[in-house]
Amino acid sequence: MIDNIIFTGNVVAPVFLLVALGYFVKRINVINENFVDVTSKFVYSVSLPALVFINIAEIDLSDAIEFNQIIYIYAATLLSFFLIWLFSIPFIKDGKNLSVFVQGAYRSNFAIVGFAIVSKLFGNFALGKAALVLAFILPLYNILAVIILTVPLRKERKLNLKNTFYEIMFNPLIIAVVIGLIFSYFKIVIPSFINSTIGFLSELALPLALVGIGGSLNLQNIKKASGLAFTSSAIKIILIPILLTAGAYYFGFRELDLGIMFVLFASPTAIVSFIMAEAMGANSKLAGNIVLISTIASVFTIAVGIVILKELALI
Repeated sequence: MIDNIIFTGNVVAPVFLLVALGYFVKRINVINENFVDVTSKFVYSVSLPALVFINIAEIDLSDAIEFNQIIYIYAATLLSFFLIWLFSIPFIKDGKNLSVFVQGAYRSNFAIVGFAIVSKLFGNFALGKAALVLAFILPLYNILAVIILTVPLRKERKLNLKNTFYEIMFNPLIIAVVIGLIFSYFKIVIPSFINSTIGFLSELALPLALVGIGGSLNLQNIKKASGLAFTSSAIKIILIPILLTAGAYYFGFRELDLGIMFVLFASPTAIVSFIMAEAMGANSKLAGNIVLISTIASVFTIAVGIVILKELALI
């Protein structure tokens, strides 16, 4: 038990210490809001796509793609999405709150927090497999977000299918995935100097992103957070990982596959949920509070989950 607790601390602590660092350097004005905005755009548009590309380009697809895993993740995500929506309707009458509540409860920050945890938990070699999971889950997350941010607000917002399709298909991470798959499938050799350059860019992704997350947090908002924010966060980082990881175990997933799925399900709510809520006219304040609460609390829930899975020798 003690060994697993120490191991888990070594996995989780560096990730969330970088988040804490971002928060504190923002508080003492070493960085400001502009730094957070600019670095977030750089990470999203350049550094994180470089990380995804290089990890997919260098893996053997025949060994890395587990279609059973992808099918389970899709089924579990869709089922949880619609069940959360269904059970929330009687209790949340305002469409602006309902849409944000549901999105906050299902959408994981797997690309940043998840990748960082997977890297520390299994080593960098596991990032290739994690990147493939991201490749499949990201379009689904975006489609479900558009649905939940449109249907409850249908009287106020109209869905532009052309723009929605463009945003989903030309997402920088999706483009990186497609190019990476081409390089991997055709076994294209990347010239050494280009590979090194992409490697440097990819190494910036997670540290910068985690510091940026910390810089975007405002702990004062916890005092003003509603019960909806706490409930959505609890569903995201407690209920969802327990139920969906147990389901994955039931269907025979173990070790690396189970570990990646646990991290996917247990990661806090993605920051992009706040951005989309604001863009679609939903309750962006509620969305921001869900991101804040789930990010802080996931330090403990992810750690507890890893300890349990390690104790049971499942990962």
